[in-house]
Amino acid sequence: MARTHGFPASGSVLRYNLGMLRLMCVTAHPDDEAGNFGGSLLKYHHAGVQTAVVCLTPGQAGTHRGGAKSDQELAELRKREFSAACEILKVARPVIYDYPDGQLYLQNLNRVVYALTLEIRRFRPQVLATFGADGGLTGHPDHGVAGVFASLAFQWAARTNRYSDQFNGEIKPHRAQKLYYGTANFVIAGRQPIVQPPPSAAIDIKDHLEGKLAAFRAHASQAPLFPLFEENAQKGGGKELFHLVASAKGGPVLPETDLFEGVDDSD
Repeated sequence: MARTHGFPASGSVLRYNLGMLRLMCVTAHPDDEAGNFGGSLLKYHHAGVQTAVVCLTPGQAGTHRGGAKSDQELAELRKREFSAACEILKVARPVIYDYPDGQLYLQNLNRVVYALTLEIRRFRPQVLATFGADGGLTGHPDHGVAGVFASLAFQWAARTNRYSDQFNGEIKPHRAQKLYYGTANFVIAGRQPIVQPPPSAAIDIKDHLEGKLAAFRAHASQAPLFPLFEENAQKGGGKELFHLVASAKGGPVLPETDLFEGVDDSD
């Protein structure tokens, strides 16, 4: 049955008296998991939710190289940083692919959606979070394309007529119940224009802000970005904002403080 539950006040102990709840985030680059979803990933882990992050590229085209002498060297460095950040964020299933950084828009849509659909069917999340086509706060094109791929996979993972070759004794169709895009209530000055999805959910991450910052700092190759990231994290006011895109429950979009509001925990 669907259950409605909210978070207690900041600082109190949070527990779900429910079955296994699962949250998956689909991102484009190492550091996206911390920068965009880190506080929520930590918060939900401590609430007893199992979490996964699927990152589509190893960030091998990054401007900041961390001393790497080639794209391949940078890719391997950033994979290690991703692993370290996910350990800080207590991510149960960290997955990173080798699609080319900066070129997600050139990739075969069917192939990438196939891979993400399989990830969803394996992990069976009730909630999926990713980017909107705007590309999130930075407006990065890879972010927007990753969100398009993830949105298709969210829908197609439930269908028996999509990628039926994946089905076996363990892999079967899975309908995730809610799809969110990360968003914000401010923009970064001097960047290309973006039109962000309006926030519908505000997740209080004050108790986990330091963990979010620590996870981002685990991406040492990106050290020149630390001051901007920390400034933006402070602008967030101790919250991560999301826009509800799709819900199996239906009905009007109402303000939420919990991504699992109204979720059926029966899998």
